[in-house]
Amino acid sequence: MNLYKNKIFGEERALYGIKGARIENCRFEGAADGESALKETDDLNIINCDFLLRYPLWHTSNAKIENCRMTETCRAAFWYDKNVTIENSVLGGIKAVRECDDTEICGSKINSTEFGWFCRGLVLKDCELISEYPFMQTKDLHVDNLKMQGKYSFQYVENAKIRNSFLDTKDAFWHSKNVTVYDSTVKGEYLGWYSENLKFVRCRIIGTQPL
Repeated sequence: MNLYKNKIFGEERALYGIKGARIENCRFEGAADGESALKETDDLNIINCDFLLRYPLWHTSNAKIENCRMTETCRAAFWYDKNVTIENSVLGGIKAVRECDDTEICGSKINSTEFGWFCRGLVLKDCELISEYPFMQTKDLHVDNLKMQGKYSFQYVENAKIRNSFLDTKDAFWHSKNVTVYDSTVKGEYLGWYSENLKFVRCRIIGTQPL
């Protein structure tokens, strides 16, 4: 496995297409303002890195990201990826995860408008999320212990299970199908409009016009 350690990458497509690599204590930043640093990559272990540039991980497969930080300038960080695990990290850029398959995010803090759109097999465990429009049209979503602050959440979501969570949102679950929420608090104004097979089990619901 190739090792990249204690380096700064600022140019466009700095590590394009690499396979089988460990990237440790690196920074993706610089005056060159390069984008797509790790596009079309496979089999990566990324540890304690800082991402300040756009579109770093597109079309990436089989990656594990640990203790990394993505600032608000790191836009659209994960798109079209497969089998990616993100642990104990900070995702701070707009549109952080989109059209990804089998993504698991654990113990992380996320502040990302339009987070988690059009994904399949998205898992969140022990996370905090701030997002204006999270999870639109995502399928096979599994959430456990999520603290969320949003506005228009879970719209057109299909086949979702949410457990032990606090969801503070204006609208939620509009046009959703086959969603079950367990042991959670759902706070919002307009809940479940036009939904199909939406279930709440041992939940607390707070809202102006829910259901």
